[in-house]
Amino acid sequence: MRKLFTPRLDHGAIGNGRLIALVAPTSAIEWLCLPRFHSPSVFGSLLDTEKGGTFQLLPRDGEARGTLSYVANTNVLITRFEQGDAAWEVVDFAPWLPDGLDHIAPSELVRIVRPVRGTPILRVNFDPRPDYARAPVTITAAEVAIQVSGGDLLLELHTNVPLPYVLEKREFALTQPMFFVLHCGRRSTSPTMASAQYDLDRTIAAWRAWAKTCALPSFAPVEVLRSALCIRLHASHATGAIIAAATTSIPEAMGTERTWDYRYCWLRDAAFVVEALRRVGHLDEGERFIRFLRDVSESGPLQPLYAVDGERDLPESFLPHLAGFGNNGYVRVGNAAALQIQNDLTGELVLCLDTLLCDPRIVHESEQVYFPLVKRLVEQAIESAPKDDMGIWEFRTMLRPYTFSRAMCWAAISRGAKLARRLGHEAEALSWNAIADSERDVVLHRGFNAELGYFTQTLDGIHPDASNLLLATIGIVDAHDPRFVSTVEAYERLLVDRGVMLRYKSLDDFGETTSAFTVCSFWWAEALALVGRLDDAIKLFHRLIAYANEVGLFSEDIEPTTGELLGNFPQAYTHVGLIHAATTIGELIDARDGRVRAWV
Repeated sequence: MRKLFTPRLDHGAIGNGRLIALVAPTSAIEWLCLPRFHSPSVFGSLLDTEKGGTFQLLPRDGEARGTLSYVANTNVLITRFEQGDAAWEVVDFAPWLPDGLDHIAPSELVRIVRPVRGTPILRVNFDPRPDYARAPVTITAAEVAIQVSGGDLLLELHTNVPLPYVLEKREFALTQPMFFVLHCGRRSTSPTMASAQYDLDRTIAAWRAWAKTCALPSFAPVEVLRSALCIRLHASHATGAIIAAATTSIPEAMGTERTWDYRYCWLRDAAFVVEALRRVGHLDEGERFIRFLRDVSESGPLQPLYAVDGERDLPESFLPHLAGFGNNGYVRVGNAAALQIQNDLTGELVLCLDTLLCDPRIVHESEQVYFPLVKRLVEQAIESAPKDDMGIWEFRTMLRPYTFSRAMCWAAISRGAKLARRLGHEAEALSWNAIADSERDVVLHRGFNAELGYFTQTLDGIHPDASNLLLATIGIVDAHDPRFVSTVEAYERLLVDRGVMLRYKSLDDFGETTSAFTVCSFWWAEALALVGRLDDAIKLFHRLIAYANEVGLFSEDIEPTTGELLGNFPQAYTHVGLIHAATTIGELIDARDGRVRAWV
């Protein structure tokens, strides 16, 4: 029986829409899947320190811990090391190269190691373990590169370090910059130090150009920008799909089987990401996602999640040969939630379509081409609304009439009516508006427990649920409505544990949940601002961002007793919640303090 421990999620994330790699402050690449986000891992020491595989630069005296930071306004990482009289830095990035109005995103990552002071003595631990460390691996020195084959994967490692030094883990003196280019497949040309530096310069310029066009709020602009850069990493360059997180099987709570594979595109989460990016001025990601949505909608009935290539069949299985995060075990790949009934899905998608189709900055060849999809989603919402589902939290066996699901069906029907009128379909608009009014009455009367004083997890229920903090955001109830105000107050009593908010406290398929789902705390902060408790919202927000790791990234969960980050990482949903909370708080501060004019 392995002893449990909780590793620190102190990594930085690099990527370019083809891959996401997690880099630890030790310089170890502890997570990388190729050739797609959901492909088997090549480096997976995050889930098994012995078997998983890693890629690390080691000093003579053993592993060193450096200081990790992002190059300002980019997704390029620098890790600075000091040991005795020597200092050096490792620059990690995935090339994201400007190409006209788009970018080139090769399936490769680049590491540049530079001396800073003295003469560091280093060695390379290049230890790929393809196919989740299941496949026999062959590593050979070809003429210009190290070739790695294992399973269905072929990798090439190009470097100006002599290849025998890499293969034999021999020490070398770092007297000049050295580079490593790890490419998926065969590279058509051999890189040089000059080309690696050129790609670094262009990648920095590309990220800074993207950051420069972000419309940041006056409140917490630095944190919002880092969150925007982070969620941009989750968007597929090839298809426009947006994944929930880079990892699988980092548990919600240690010692439990609450482990899930989040390397897929949840349509719900993606819609939230699109809206967060739209609020900071980025629309390309939303346009690409809508194209993905149209593609998958034509392939069959909509399901909650897909692979980034549109694959629908995502069977779930365990990998018992891996020790798991902190020896937790329960390493899962695939996700059975793809087969679930989640009625809220239609609401998020219609909301997403509404904001993008009505945004005057986007020129659509014909908005009418989207109406069949809108109609399909609205009709599905009308049919699904009175039926039980698994809910936003994806309960596995608990079909219930969830309040949030019913509210999102209302959102689909109500916003669908708005779009129908905009597109000239008056008959549908009138019909859907009448149904939306009826659905709103159901939510407000059966979703609110007057005796308890809060909206409940299910219609006619008793349990609180943090998803109901979004009811004012989607517009089904006014934020100053006494029912919503009392709900916020009740949830502070019932769902908050040591200053962070749990999703719910009722038992689920696995018993009692103990970790705080971090986005819920940001929903709480936004709700406080909306009900008029702006100073409380500001205090809570500042307390929450202190949980981020050293480079400003969040995972899915916070362990309330220790403050440790748990759950898959980095979690797009959490950073979306941060962006929305900061933007709303900033707008309300500006209005309160009179900062609504130019130059104020």
